[in-house]
Amino acid sequence: MSTKKSGAADVQSSPSSCSTIVVTEASGHHVLKIDGYTRTTMMVATGEHLDSGEFHVGGYAWHLRYYPNGYDQEFSSSISFALVRTAGAGDNVRLHARAKISLLDLAGEPVARYSQPVDKCSTSKASDPWVCKSFIERDELEKSGHVVGDRLAVRCDLTFNVQDRLVRELVAVPPPLLRRHIGELLGDARTSDVRFKVGGETFPAHRCVLAARSPVFRAELLGPMREHAATTIRVDDMDAAVFAALLRFVYTDELPELDGGSVAAMAQHLLVAADRYDMERLKKVCEDKMVRHLDVGTAATSLALAEQHDCPELKKAILRFMASPARLKAVMASDGYEHLVTSFPSIATEILAMFAAH
Repeated sequence: MSTKKSGAADVQSSPSSCSTIVVTEASGHHVLKIDGYTRTTMMVATGEHLDSGEFHVGGYAWHLRYYPNGYDQEFSSSISFALVRTAGAGDNVRLHARAKISLLDLAGEPVARYSQPVDKCSTSKASDPWVCKSFIERDELEKSGHVVGDRLAVRCDLTFNVQDRLVRELVAVPPPLLRRHIGELLGDARTSDVRFKVGGETFPAHRCVLAARSPVFRAELLGPMREHAATTIRVDDMDAAVFAALLRFVYTDELPELDGGSVAAMAQHLLVAADRYDMERLKKVCEDKMVRHLDVGTAATSLALAEQHDCPELKKAILRFMASPARLKAVMASDGYEHLVTSFPSIATEILAMFAAH
C-alpha cells in the first residue's frame, strides 16, 4: 500500500493577540500660600528654597520649591520657583508636561500679567526640577498690590500625558479614615480609661492612644512603674490650654487653629510639652511655627528655649534673624534678653561676637 506525500509543509496557525496603548491627559493645580513673605526674604539665602506641601497629579507626587531670593546669583533680585516630581509609579518614564506659575489676586484668581509658563517641561529623572528662575522681581511684587498683610499666594497649573498599556476598570477607594476615627475619641468620657487633672480642668483620655504616640506616656501608663489603680493623673507646671492642644495633636496629628497673636506663645509652651513627652514631630511643628512668627519680642525667649530643649535648627534660624544690627539691638532691649544671657552665658557670647562684627 503506497503512501501519499504532501507537496508542502503543514502550516500551523499562530494565535492572534492584541494590546492597547492608552494615553490620557492628567491635569491639576496646587496653591502655595506664603505667610510671612518678608521673613522668608530675610531668612533664606540666594539659591536656598522652601518646599510646599506634597500634592498629587496623574499618580505622581509633586512639590513646589520657593526661592525668595532667587534660584542663583544671576536672579538674586527675583523670586524663583521650581516644580519637582518627588515620587510615582515608573519614575524613569519621561513626562511631556506643560506647567504654569501664576500670582493670585485677593479673590484667589490668577493675575494674567504675572502668569508665566515653565519652559523646560521634559525630564527623564524624578530629581530634575522644572525651573522658573525669573518669575517676578521682588520690587515689582511688593509694589503690585498683591502682597497684603505680608501674605501672597501662587498657583501651579500642571498638565501632562500619561501612558498606560492596559485598560483597567478602577474601583473607587475611599480616603483613609483612621485619623478621623481616632480623632473622634478625643474627649470621649464614655470610652476613656484615664483622666488628667491640669490647671483645674479634667481631660478624659485613652491609655493605648497616648502610649502609641509618646514613649513617656507609654512608660507612665503601661510600664512597670505605673500606678495600676490610678485613673486620674495630675499634671503640674502646664497650662490647661497647652495640655488640650497637646491632646489634640496626640489624637489628630494637628494643632487647633490659633489667633495670630497667640501662635508664638502657644508654640513656645507646646515645644516644652513636646520635649517633656518625647514627641519629636510635635517639637518640629512648634519650631516651625516659632520661626514663622518670629519677631524682636519673641526672639530672646525662643532662643533660650531652643538652647534648653536641644533645637539646633531653631537656634540657627533665630541667630540668622538677629544678624541685622538694628534687629539685634531691638532684641537686646527686649524683656526676655536678660533671662537669656543669665541662663545661657555661652549664647550671650555668641550674640555679642555677632554684634561686634557689625
